Amino acid sequence: MCRTIARALLVASVLVTSAAQAAWPERPVTIVNPFAPGGISDVIARLTAARLQAAFKQPFIVENVPGAAGTTAADRVIKAAPDGYTLISTPIFQLTMAPFTSNVTFDAGRDFKPISAVAASPFVITVAGSFPGSTLAEFISHVKANPGKITYGSAGAGSLTHISSVVVLKSAGLDMIHVPYRGVAPAFTDLLAGHIAMASATPVELKPYLESGKVKPLAVTGATRSKHLPNVPTVLETLKSPPVVTYNGLLAPARTPQDIIDVMSRELVAAGKDAEFVDRLLKAGLEPILGTPEEFAKIIAADTEQWRDIVRELNLKTQ
Repeated sequence: MCRTIARALLVASVLVTSAAQAAWPERPVTIVNPFAPGGISDVIARLTAARLQAAFKQPFIVENVPGAAGTTAADRVIKAAPDGYTLISTPIFQLTMAPFTSNVTFDAGRDFKPISAVAASPFVITVAGSFPGSTLAEFISHVKANPGKITYGSAGAGSLTHISSVVVLKSAGLDMIHVPYRGVAPAFTDLLAGHIAMASATPVELKPYLESGKVKPLAVTGATRSKHLPNVPTVLETLKSPPVVTYNGLLAPARTPQDIIDVMSRELVAAGKDAEFVDRLLKAGLEPILGTPEEFAKIIAADTEQWRDIVRELNLKTQ
C-alpha cells in the first residue's frame, strides 16, 4: 500500500512539474545583457527578445547589467532561479575568457545551459580621421615611433573591444595607453573628437560613425574580410595575429528544465530560416549563426580552448 501511494505521489509530482513547464512562459522573461545599450551585445539581445516575445506572447525584457567586463551579469544569472524566467544574452567571450584572466566564480560549461547562438562578428581596428596614416602598417609604424604616448579606447577593461585591441597591439609589439569607457558610444565620441587615437568595434557599432568621415577603419580582426566592409583588409593581411570574433547567444542557468531550453531553441532555429529575421541581423551588420544547443555548446568549447591558448601565448591581462 505504501509503495502504491509513493508511486502515485511520484507520478503526480511529475505531471504537475510537466504541466508547469508546458505552461512556460506564464509571466515576463528577463534577458540580462552585460553591457550598456547601443553596442552589438545590446542589439542582438533586443532582436532576440523581440523574436521570442512574438512567438510566446509574453514580454521578453532586456535588462542591461554592465560591470566587471560582463561578469556582474553572469553572476546575476547563475544565481537566479533556474525556471526559464532569467536568461543571459551575451558575447560568449565574457564567459570563456574570464576564467583565464580574472577571479570569477563561474564556469561556462558547468553553470550555463546553451539555448542558441544568434550572431557573430569580427572587430574593426579604427582610428580618428586626423590620424597620420590610413593603413594598419602605417598605424604600426607611427605607434612604434611614439611608444607609450598614444591612446586607445574601449568599452571597458576586459571587454572584447579592449581585448581585440590588445591582441593586435601585443602581436605587433606596440605600447599604447588604454582609456576605458562605460560603453562603445562614449569611446567613439572621444575618438571623433580626437581625444583618443584608436578604438576597436564591431561593424554594427562602427556603422553610425563611418558616414561622418571622421574615422578610418584600418583592419578587420576576423580570419576573412567582413562582407559588411569588403574593402577593409584583415589584420592577418599585414600582421600574424590570432583572429578575434565575437559569438553572441542566449543561455540559461544550468539547472533550467530541458523542455524550456528546447522550446526556445526550436523557435530560434526557426528564426534562422526566416528570411525577414535573418535580414534584420544582416542589415545590423551581423553574421547569423542560429542553431541548436548542441551546436552552441561546441562553439563555447572551441572558444574556451582558443582563449586559453591566446591568453597564455600573449600573456594577456584585462587590467
